[in-house]
Amino acid sequence: MTKVLENYALGKWIPGDGDGKALYNAINGEEIARASSDGLDLEAMFNYGREVGSPVLRKMTFPERGRMLKALALYLTERKELFYQTSWATGATRADSWIDIEGGIGNLFAYSSLRRQFPNEPYYVDGDTAPLSKGGTFIGHHIMVPKEGVAVHINAFNFPIWGMLEKIAVNLLAGVPAIVKPATITSYLTQHMVQEIHNSGILPDGALQLICGSARNIIDFVGSQDVVTFTGSASTGKMLKSHPRIVDEAVPFNMEADSLNASVLGLDAAPGTPEFDLFVKEVRKEMTVKCGQKCTAIRRIIVPEQYLEDVEKAIGSQLSKTVIGDPQVDGVRMGALAGQEQVSEVKEKVSELLGESELVWGDLENFDVTGAEKGKGAFLSPVLLRNDDPFNKTSSHEVEAFGPVSTIIPYKTTEEAVEITKLGKGSLVCSMATYDNQAARDFTLGAASHHGRILVFNRDSGRESTGHGSPMPMLVHGGPGRAGGGEEMGGKRGVFHYMQRTAIQGSPTTLTAITNQYQYGGKQVESEPHVFRKHFEELNVGDTVTTAKHTVTVTDIVNFANVSGDNFYAHMDETSLEGTIFEQRVAHGYFILSKAAGLFVDAKKGPVLLNYGIDECRFTKPVYPGTTIGVRFTVKEKIDQEKRSEDDIAKGIVKFLVDVYDDEGETVALATILTMVKKIDQSS
Repeated sequence: MTKVLENYALGKWIPGDGDGKALYNAINGEEIARASSDGLDLEAMFNYGREVGSPVLRKMTFPERGRMLKALALYLTERKELFYQTSWATGATRADSWIDIEGGIGNLFAYSSLRRQFPNEPYYVDGDTAPLSKGGTFIGHHIMVPKEGVAVHINAFNFPIWGMLEKIAVNLLAGVPAIVKPATITSYLTQHMVQEIHNSGILPDGALQLICGSARNIIDFVGSQDVVTFTGSASTGKMLKSHPRIVDEAVPFNMEADSLNASVLGLDAAPGTPEFDLFVKEVRKEMTVKCGQKCTAIRRIIVPEQYLEDVEKAIGSQLSKTVIGDPQVDGVRMGALAGQEQVSEVKEKVSELLGESELVWGDLENFDVTGAEKGKGAFLSPVLLRNDDPFNKTSSHEVEAFGPVSTIIPYKTTEEAVEITKLGKGSLVCSMATYDNQAARDFTLGAASHHGRILVFNRDSGRESTGHGSPMPMLVHGGPGRAGGGEEMGGKRGVFHYMQRTAIQGSPTTLTAITNQYQYGGKQVESEPHVFRKHFEELNVGDTVTTAKHTVTVTDIVNFANVSGDNFYAHMDETSLEGTIFEQRVAHGYFILSKAAGLFVDAKKGPVLLNYGIDECRFTKPVYPGTTIGVRFTVKEKIDQEKRSEDDIAKGIVKFLVDVYDDEGETVALATILTMVKKIDQSS
């Protein structure tokens, strides 16, 4: 019997009403599942996410959320072969599926690691303190807290797993639950992944819900605390973005639409150069991987007019080696499109393009298929077109055939290449093959306004480059104009998309209490014993050691110059100070910091394991011989760390504010040092 996909909603698996939509194997055309979301209470799903999932996630700290993602990534990695078996039915080769499956899981790992860039809190303190008063008693800052709604992800058919995981990795780290609506045609693979996620028991109830069938009215239930992301066609995206609920509730809407991405062969990249070979290889890969069903695929191949014939021949030669067929058969390098509907749509778009372009390689009807019946599967040959007049024949910049189709376009100068790329009116990615760094600079600065990402590849990076079509978790994925105007992923930037940034104002002491990070000028509590005698758990933000004092001498300056080798004139030559800001020879800033360490360090062995860096350091006032300095040494922030192994020492990171002041009470140097401090409890 045909499998009936169930939706995961309200903490349980729920089949949709009715017969549902039939889903087919892209290789052999057999019906493999039916999907329906009819009868689902979408409003209840929103409320379940807001009332059940959201409170739990919002209370978790960033490290806890990150460890949750890591546990999930490890669990899914152990079961990855199960997803490869299901992915075959989408028409994907092993290499195609690797991008979707392991690439998606890789996003979970990447965002898990990102937890180390966030505090051991459920919220984030953003940016620097803003002084708002002359006396320093009134300041401002920004905090970011998780939104109290749900993330609604409406995804495309081409990456059923990556499309979900690259988005939920971000919202879960931010502390926001998700409702995922994959494209129905390949939803069976997404559902398989969600089943395993549910079986793991790693995510809290309400953190993830799934709709397999249609959800045309899902936007009717969004509110001001929700976030909507959409990946798919520009027309559908515009319709959703203009929905009255999106407008009335000011709901953040992130759109990533298919775009006419371009790759440019540099003027210097003549046939025979490594860059020419890399370019041809990259074009062939982007045309055939996932059968060209990638929102980042190369649609426009922009080459110097003098290399036009060479590029045509080289790409054609590469494409001729592409064996089309059942991905389970050895030697097959390109599988099928996701379904017959996609084949028909691509053929229709190619027909439009042929109105202004010439077919130079491929045949929509006559091609061989290995290990399968061409008429039953969703197979299509790669198609290479050429448009010799790109400024007047504009369909190449307006019509996208979402399959193994690309158009070669000639150009004369780098400036003209820039202008041709802009005719696409915004893309997710553009790339350039060149070993001329000046050309790379000119192209990038000229074209960047119209592209979400620009990759420059050449012989230096070719071996390790992730390629034109691969968005990376720590970089933003999106683009202006036709590409949707949104941004996904992007490391911390992506996390902030699901959080509310709020300005806070008050006294330094009050803002210290709110943020749990010491704010300069706030109340300091003299520590007894010395902070270096306390374990991680015993330290509190604001704990301070006020040190003994030291009077700086000329001998100090000379001795430090001898030790450090820093004989800069301002320290060593009083006759050279005319026209400078200094009244007399001045102490080295690094001497001041070093002497500060000598004053604040408690030398005996204790819980402090090591000092491993300085986050910030500023020398704010010259220190001359005869000046007396002291230090206020304050616990600024505590960051918990997890043990890497059973034998590891349980510890945390403590940031200390080093405030060096002079005999007038004015700060002469400020620094933040990082220390590793042992815990009392060695079990965690």
